[in-house]
This record gives sequence, structure tokens and C-alpha cells, in this order.
Amino acid sequence: MKTVLRFLMLPCALALLAGCASGPRARDDAAWAPTPPMAQQVAPVQADGSIYHDSQNMELFTDPRAHRVGDILTVALVESTQATKKASTTTSKTDKAKIASPTVLGHSLSIGGKVADIGLDGERSFDGAGSSSQSNQLTGQITVTVAQRLSNGNLMIRGEKWLTINQGQELVRISGIVRPQDIGQDNVVPSTRVADARISYTGRGTLADANSRGWLSRFFNSKWMPF
Repeated sequence: MKTVLRFLMLPCALALLAGCASGPRARDDAAWAPTPPMAQQVAPVQADGSIYHDSQNMELFTDPRAHRVGDILTVALVESTQATKKASTTTSKTDKAKIASPTVLGHSLSIGGKVADIGLDGERSFDGAGSSSQSNQLTGQITVTVAQRLSNGNLMIRGEKWLTINQGQELVRISGIVRPQDIGQDNVVPSTRVADARISYTGRGTLADANSRGWLSRFFNSKWMPF
């Protein structure tokens, strides 16, 4: 009886371990939608004088586009990908061989009144086809901040947006590198111009939970399942 109980407890223990190992992360931390680490910037010392105050200066003749650490920049999400693959293979081969009966003293060898000819016929064919297609699209806008200015003038940006709608939350997070030349006059840059872009669009709530599998289902589809 003890042996039977041990065999019954082993699958249950494996299922619990698989459920704990593949459980969802805390979805409001940095590991949920990771972004590259940005170097922390130290605010420069303000140069104040009797007439000029750095915190109150009016930049009437400077470019309003983002170019300093802390400046705000809008990224237009125009991501659209589509991939299609199709393959088809057809092969066919036919073999035919015939060996005439031997001749003895000018007469063909026969068995039971039939000529002893030998014939071989063979035919092989193969027909295979496969196709695959995938498409993704993400549109919208998200406002980010400049986290670092590189030595060549490029800007490292990062930002996120949380949306709470009815019974769920949606998170959009983006980070990457932007060239100042790609920023438009309206201080907007398309996401297709962001280098090393990392864009995350995730959600949580009732709808997200309905589209996720339970821990037992994850166990039966995990690598620990021997069948």
C-alpha cells in the first residue's frame, strides 16, 4: 500500500514543481517587460548670476526638439510585420527492365510452353507541400524621455504607459536609440527609426487571465512530461 501511495504522489509533486517553476512573474516589475539599463544622469549645476538664471532662461532661438537628458520625445508606433513561407516538392521516378530468354541451338528457352523472359517494373513518387504565414501590427503613440546622450549625439530613450480599462490593465513600454536627425519638427519620431528598439505590449486582468493556461495544462505541455 505504501508503494502505491508513493507512485501516486510522485506525479503530483512533479506537477506542483512545474507549476511553480513556470508561474507568471510579477507584472509590474522591470523583469516583466525588460528594458536595457540606462546610465543614471547627474543634474548639472545651474549657473546663476545677477541677471541670468539658468532655470528661467528662455530659449527663443534654439531647436525645440528633444536633445538633452530629461527632454520629452513622442514615439509614433508604426510597427507592422508580415512573413509568408510556402514550399512544394514533387518527385517521380519510373524504372523498367526486361531480360530476354536465353537461346539454345537457335531456339528460345521456354518453360511449360512459355518463353522464359524476365521483366522488372518499378515506380516511385513523392508529393509534399507546406505553407506558413504570420502578421503583426502595432499602432499608436507613446511619450518617452531622453535617458542618456551618447558621445556621437544619439539619444537613448525609454518610457512606458499604463492604461487601466474596465477589468484589465495594458502596458506599453519602449526603449532604444534615436538619431536627432530623425526627430521631426513636431518632436515626433517613428518607431521604425529607433535603433535597438525593445517594444513590449502586455496586459493583465480578466481578459489576460482568460487567455492564459492553468498550471496543470502548462505541466502537461512542458518538457517534464515524458509522453
